[in-house]
Amino acid sequence: MNPPRRRVFLDANVLFSAAYLEDAGLLALWRLANVLLLTSAYAAEEARRNLDSDERRARLAGLLSKMEVVSEPVNQPLPGGFRLRDKDEPIMRAAIASKATHLLTGDWRDFGEWIGKRVQGVRIQTPGDFLRAL
Repeated sequence: MNPPRRRVFLDANVLFSAAYLEDAGLLALWRLANVLLLTSAYAAEEARRNLDSDERRARLAGLLSKMEVVSEPVNQPLPGGFRLRDKDEPIMRAAIASKATHLLTGDWRDFGEWIGKRVQGVRIQTPGDFLRAL
């Protein structure tokens, strides 16, 4: 019997890091069975904007073509007590709205207190923690 399919939302910094180096370790995420990778146009654009070469932006486009890019809900409130900076709220809202099981981020400054916790069914983890748990 196959394990349940994970719906894994990738933050912009994960997309950036995966596209930055041709042989990035994060590319392992794209090879996982029973995992659907998700992101939002907002996260994809943030990653693209921060990449410094056409080659890296092309790698990002290739990675995005193997993912589902979900819409961002405009007025979806975040759960009570859950606080993020304005720039990170669209990421969390999109992860929740897309029914992601996981949100992978390397953003310790903004998501640090939430890493390892679940927020409305979405487990927030670093990519390394996620991969080690498999």
